Amino acid sequence: MEAAGIVAWWVAFAGTHMALSSLRLRPRLVARLGERGFQGLYSLVALATFVPLVRAYYQHKHAGPLLWTLTEVPGARLVAFALMGVAATLVVAGLVQPSPASMARGKAEVRGVARITRHPLLMGFGVWGVAHLLVATVNTAELAFVGGVPLFAMLGCAHQDRRKLVTVGERYRAYHAATPFLPFSRAGALAGLRENPLPVAIAAGVVLAYGLRQAHAWLAG
Repeated sequence: MEAAGIVAWWVAFAGTHMALSSLRLRPRLVARLGERGFQGLYSLVALATFVPLVRAYYQHKHAGPLLWTLTEVPGARLVAFALMGVAATLVVAGLVQPSPASMARGKAEVRGVARITRHPLLMGFGVWGVAHLLVATVNTAELAFVGGVPLFAMLGCAHQDRRKLVTVGERYRAYHAATPFLPFSRAGALAGLRENPLPVAIAAGVVLAYGLRQAHAWLAG
């Protein structure tokens, strides 16, 4: 039951997130509310669904039958820590290097993190979810919440691609064709590691991942 409640809040968060930004509904809301009014509504709905989602998880984080624990599997922790570094780097890079996925003007240049994935921010959170499932004691509530993170990342990125291919048009189609969806899923990704501003993002990501690891007990409870 606890896991079902978490899944229900995930559906509410993801469903409203994608419905409000859909090609059918978003233009109507922008026409009625204006761009800023729409952004305000979008943010309020996101908070109204995400906060209860997190609360439901923290209230039931140890609930449900045990599904698996991989902490004693040789190499599992090392892989998880490496993935955390990748996740933090992608998140930082997504903030430092604006993605053409969120830009309506200008030619999209494929460099840096764009060679790794065209959706660094959301994919970073998705990689975090995968890493967490490798080292956590996973029960049904944990799987419902943490497993929802990479699933939402995948669906959210695909939804954004479909919308931008229509609204931005040829500029985004060219960028879409030249960049990978999943991180490191195309040849040439490693070349982006040497292109600015990714080296700075890598350094900041490693520091962030280490800081989160040190503060994990306080953050997770």
